[in-house]
Amino acid sequence: MTIAIIERPQSRESEVGEQKSYVERVYTATGSDDDSAIHAAVAGMLPATYLGLPIASYRISPIGNGNWDVVARYDSREPVESSSSYTFDTGGGTQHITQSLQTVQAKSAGGGTAPDFQGAIGVTTDSVEGADVTIPVYNFTETHMFFDAVVDQAYKLTLFNLTGRTNNAAFKGFAAGEVLFLGASGSKRGSNLWEITFRFAASPNVSGLTVGSITGIAKSGWDYLWVRYADAEDQKVLVKQPIAVYVERVYESGNFAGLGIGT
Repeated sequence: MTIAIIERPQSRESEVGEQKSYVERVYTATGSDDDSAIHAAVAGMLPATYLGLPIASYRISPIGNGNWDVVARYDSREPVESSSSYTFDTGGGTQHITQSLQTVQAKSAGGGTAPDFQGAIGVTTDSVEGADVTIPVYNFTETHMFFDAVVDQAYKLTLFNLTGRTNNAAFKGFAAGEVLFLGASGSKRGSNLWEITFRFAASPNVSGLTVGSITGIAKSGWDYLWVRYADAEDQKVLVKQPIAVYVERVYESGNFAGLGIGT
């Protein structure tokens, strides 16, 4: 006898919330008293997703005469809200700069006026050596649980393709361009759950920067700013002064909604 799965009228009970959503679909499976045959048929006939939610689990119970109750649960990505965890640090990062924010003091031998380098740091005859400084970088991680059905090859490739990209829209309270996705690591717990840790670094977007006589400079958090210098004369001394500023985009951007951990 052919096994059939019929959805019942009381099916599709659902709950939708900010953190989690689910739908339960209820069926009657008929046509066999064989446990293995019913399980194989149910596994092959149940939709993998419903209303955008992946199947999280299903329950099969015998009710006699070759009939079975089947309850399939379609759930949001995170199966256990309390299993999520978060860490952060504000240790910052290091950046090599060639311009100061302000020249606080410049003194010349004999009490004369020191040559004006317009904020260039460590100027020599041939170059501007600069200095390494600590810059604000907010490092944070989030660990979330996912159902096994969610962590398929397509999702793993999404994580891979977003690694080394910046956010193209607001994310976790940061403006577009401020967050860099450093990658994710995952491990499977039991037969149906994955624990995945996501690593990020955030650096602020800035505007209104001034370098020497050049004003109105803006850069996204992970853009790279560099300065072109040229020889000039000041106080009858050959100096190097900034003549151009360049802001370079060095990271591609991406849609972090694809990570599946909210934005």
